[in-house]
Amino acid sequence: QVQLVESGGGLVQPGGSLRLSCAASRSIFSFNVMGWYRQAPGKERELVARITSSGSTYYSDSVKGRFTISRDIAENTVDLQMNSLKSEDTAVYYCHAYAGIDCWGQGTQVTVSS
Repeated sequence: QVQLVESGGGLVQPGGSLRLSCAASRSIFSFNVMGWYRQAPGKERELVARITSSGSTYYSDSVKGRFTISRDIAENTVDLQMNSLKSEDTAVYYCHAYAGIDCWGQGTQVTVSS
């Protein structure tokens, strides 16, 4: 069974930065795609960014130019660097991986507030 463990959430002021990390229990090459989703209170879970096994990336329009997804193959981690954070980025962020089935982390809270 695959385990995904997120870290790096917290409270940050508008305009600040945070870096989320997702550690996988096996080689990230075994996943077709890995990514980050988020869910704000009262809203549906939405895709934020993803990276394929070939290294191709995708970003939602709401974070393009501010967030960067990256991976460390040796450490089996996928990170999300979040810059210029806005209050509307406040949500629980979930790591996701797909390898025939969907795998989810437990989520980490990101709160952007002054």
